[in-house]
This record gives sequence, C-alpha cells and structure tokens, in this order.
Amino acid sequence: MTSEWDWKSGEGGSHIDDPAEVDAAFERGEWPLGTAVIGLAFNCSLEEASPRIARAMRLADRAQRGFAFTAAGVAARLNGALTPELYDALRAEGHRGLAEDAINDTLTFVPFRDLPPWFKWRWVFVTVRNTAEGWWLRSAEVIEDTWRAVRGRRS
Repeated sequence: MTSEWDWKSGEGGSHIDDPAEVDAAFERGEWPLGTAVIGLAFNCSLEEASPRIARAMRLADRAQRGFAFTAAGVAARLNGALTPELYDALRAEGHRGLAEDAINDTLTFVPFRDLPPWFKWRWVFVTVRNTAEGWWLRSAEVIEDTWRAVRGRRS
C-alpha cells in the first residue's frame, strides 16, 4: 500500500502490508521503520512480519527500537505465539527496558505450554511476585483498617 504510506512523515504506518516495501526501506535507511513493523504485525502473517520486527529491534534509534518491541507485543497478542527469533530477541533485551511490555504481552497472550523455557521461568517468577505483592497489599489494608478502628475506640 505504497500510496497510503509516507516515509517522510510516517503517516499511514498502520496500513503498511508489504514486507518487500519495508525491506527496501531498511536498505534506504528510512527512519520510521519501527513504526512500519507495527503495521506489518497488524496486517501480515507472523512469519512475514517476524524477520522485519527482529531487524527493527536492532536499529540505532532507541525510539524506533521501542516501536519494534511494541510490534512484537502486538504479534503475541494477535497470534498467541511468536517465532523463535522474536523470543530470542526479547530474551536478549531482558525484562527491564524496551522489551518489558512485549515480554508481559507474550506472557499474557501466549499459552504457557507454548513458551520457551526462559519465558516459562519468567512467567512463574511474575506470577509468584504478583501473588505475594497482592497478599502484602491486602494485609497492609487490614492492618490499617484495624489500627483506625482501635484508635477510634480510644478517643
């Protein structure tokens, strides 16, 4: 959809559906490539979009790399799976930083049985941490409510 995509302004990025056009843009060194791969994630198959998303994750521009990680999260949401190269790229970036939301999307939308080992361990860690945090917050509320009740009776 070349006519709807403007490489200079970045407008129309959600409509891009031509992997060959994105490949040509990589060769030309266009700047909105991270945005373009989000369009691919929405409009192309996972197999077509994956190599371009992984390539955009290595761009020099941090903002565009961030968009590429967003594209990986979109791919996980839409497909309920990722390719091995996207799993590897997310793991290499780590849970802190640009990949955090994409990893969280992957843990949420990809079935546990389909996750690679590192992601399974990450899922267990996040689940245990969130459960413990929930217990802690609920107990803090109970203690605070009890303290208010005790102070109210002394007055």
